[in-house]
Amino acid sequence: MVILPRDSKLWRAGVVWYPLVALVLFAGSLLPALQSHGTQFGGMPARPYDALAIVAVALQCAPLTVCRRWPLTGFVLVSLGFALDQLRGYHSFAGTALPLALLTVGLLLERRRRTVALVFSVAYVVLATAFALLGGDEPLDGYVTFYLALVLAWGIGTWLRSTRAAEAERRRRVAEDTRAAERARLAGELHDVVTHHVTAMVMQAEAARYLTAAPERLDQSLAAIAGTGRLAVSDLRRLLDVLDPDHGTAEGLRTLVEHTRRAGQPVEFVEEGTPVVSPAGPVAYRVVQEGLTNALKHAHGSRTSVEVRHGAREITVEVSTDGPGPHPGSLGGSGRGLAGLRERVDVLGGEFSAGGRAGGGFSVRARIPAGSPS
Repeated sequence: MVILPRDSKLWRAGVVWYPLVALVLFAGSLLPALQSHGTQFGGMPARPYDALAIVAVALQCAPLTVCRRWPLTGFVLVSLGFALDQLRGYHSFAGTALPLALLTVGLLLERRRRTVALVFSVAYVVLATAFALLGGDEPLDGYVTFYLALVLAWGIGTWLRSTRAAEAERRRRVAEDTRAAERARLAGELHDVVTHHVTAMVMQAEAARYLTAAPERLDQSLAAIAGTGRLAVSDLRRLLDVLDPDHGTAEGLRTLVEHTRRAGQPVEFVEEGTPVVSPAGPVAYRVVQEGLTNALKHAHGSRTSVEVRHGAREITVEVSTDGPGPHPGSLGGSGRGLAGLRERVDVLGGEFSAGGRAGGGFSVRARIPAGSPS
């Protein structure tokens, strides 16, 4: 079932044009030049307007104002007015309302459409028979032609309805795909935040086990664990806000590097250029975060370097370590981590690579188009 939303463009347009069309038809039917020069059906002889003619015209025009809300009721009333108009031989300009009302039924009627079509067809046959019994001279092919014209009006309404239904289905699928992609993106963000900070905390806790004889160093290690925990909470809060502008800033990257150093990883940090707010910023942050996480997990204590360059059109990131890095089988993992980063960089039209270096060690590189600053 497809229901026309009351805030849709078609609904709002109907609020204006249905009454406008009704007014034009009513006024046109009363013009002397157009009297008896409207729709002629049934072959009844023309007669001048009288009080009943005004009733017939009004009965065809007024229901158009409610057709958008009650399409079947409006169509039935218009049909009765049309039958009265033609049986009496007024042949008014208001007869144009019949195909318009039928088109509206084809467009908006929600239930029992086949039943309505069948009942209308039977009523049409009854009306045509009544014309023949009352002396109308309409030939058989005239009845058939007029019926086919009404079928065309119904068909146009049905086609518009199916087109609107297809568009609604397309939008629904796009919305579902967008939500699915957003859920996947948030899952990747959550993976990055939790993996990085928990890994750092584990490393710091492992180091603290051997510092019981050095209270000062033990206190520093525990403080680092607490600081990493607070940073994890902060990142999770930003994740819940969906957008994370601080991740693309120099301050966010420096904070990340500093916490990694406190976890026992010697990190050299170089940043060039001026960061700008763009979709590339959070992705660059995640590349650095994932690279440092891998360094902590697979090359703890090895020299690590982070280079970030902000250009006018792109951001380049490289995180390298002297250690062995992750095994090739761990790159994909559960579909997150480096594999997830590759997908994010690809979405922005960038380039991503991760693997061993020729002189030993491991590196993660990314080139991310910055796009237009927002």
